Amino acid sequence: MSRPTRRNLITGFAALPAAALLLYTNPFGVVADSTVEVVGFSGGQLGAAYEKVHNPAIKAAFPQLKVAYTGTESQTQVLQPRFVGGTPPDFVDNTGAGQMDLNALISQDQLLDLTPLFEAPSVDDPEVKVIDTLLTGTLEAATYNGVPRALPYSTGPQGLWYDKALFAKNGWAAPATWTDFLAVLEKAKAAGLQAFGFAGKTAPDYCTAVILASAIKAGGPDVIKNIDNLADNAWRADAVRQSLTAWAAIGAAYVAKSNEGLQHTEVQLLQTQGKLAFYPCGSWLEGEMTKDIPPGFQYAMIPTPSLTTADKLPVTALRATPTGAFVVPAKGKNTAAALEYMRRMLARKSAAGHLGVTSQLTVVRDAAEGVELSAGTRSAADALTAAGADTFTWKFMGWYKPMADAVKEATNGLMFGRQTPDQVIDKMQKIADEVRADSSITKLQRQ
Repeated sequence: MSRPTRRNLITGFAALPAAALLLYTNPFGVVADSTVEVVGFSGGQLGAAYEKVHNPAIKAAFPQLKVAYTGTESQTQVLQPRFVGGTPPDFVDNTGAGQMDLNALISQDQLLDLTPLFEAPSVDDPEVKVIDTLLTGTLEAATYNGVPRALPYSTGPQGLWYDKALFAKNGWAAPATWTDFLAVLEKAKAAGLQAFGFAGKTAPDYCTAVILASAIKAGGPDVIKNIDNLADNAWRADAVRQSLTAWAAIGAAYVAKSNEGLQHTEVQLLQTQGKLAFYPCGSWLEGEMTKDIPPGFQYAMIPTPSLTTADKLPVTALRATPTGAFVVPAKGKNTAAALEYMRRMLARKSAAGHLGVTSQLTVVRDAAEGVELSAGTRSAADALTAAGADTFTWKFMGWYKPMADAVKEATNGLMFGRQTPDQVIDKMQKIADEVRADSSITKLQRQ
């Protein structure tokens, strides 16, 4: 069946029987004059996206609905007591450094099954289900042991970010191989810049991401699948050791010790000030730094350079996956309105508005059409296109909080010279084995 045009959709809506129209406009049975409590992540420009795009979207559809919105970057601190007490909000954006342990919430039956959301008619076309308007892989990313529990909203690649204008001025080419990478790092250091940096205080996982990417590119997708599935000695794979060894050398030679005590925005500010060459991050970076980008600065992103010519994945391969975790607490007072809030977020207009405010691509297919992309977002989108099917991700950091906490600590230990690659491997394998043996932790599997 061909996709209806907007003109035909309007005509089609008007021609729908009353019952069918209600099913389209209000599939979850939202009570018009009720209240929905929304807790959103307020980091970067995301708070503005809720205020300017998502809250108005549901209000436009349900004018009498009261939206009680709160933004936070400390979900665990703010919301954990409410979940324990049985009084959670209706909608939670569980992303950022302060996020709650998602696996624990799932194990405790705290999160609603989102199947009705994915099966509901989309806002843009009543004949098309929500799931059919989303990018491939969205449902898989949302699913935990066969049940969708957490909607990922953003998508986009992660890699190394730099100032394209600065590189052009100095005659530095963006590297694809490790040899080229080291050469540019040396040139940047000689020019008085910090060659590579990340924030050990609030975002060590940004560096974890490039370390894991190097291991996966070197050894292939099974490297991370085995880690996610808690396979025997998964952390002892040769590719993991190879990556840790390479990045430990980067830490020793090019990362300022002061970075360990900095927040991510502080290190990112060093880059916009022309003091830092490479910074590991995802496609949200430009949106987060909008107010601090000086004239002439031009964000660009490249995949993590290949370690050797024997890497199992090509130079263009990168981490790219639907990310984030929007959840509906099962004990929320207004789960119907929370599901409708999500459905409205997944409309093309809302997704385009989100992109315009945050510079973050979303899982909504075709939502970027007609949207003028900034230099950094265009660079990330081009990298994603170049990667094609050679994309990868990992699950263990979202599935198992003890492993997520441990790998962040180990990243700092490695990059700031307190732990050797072998010590990191021993530590992570020990934590993985403990998680596997802990019967109180629900185990999840990748296929």
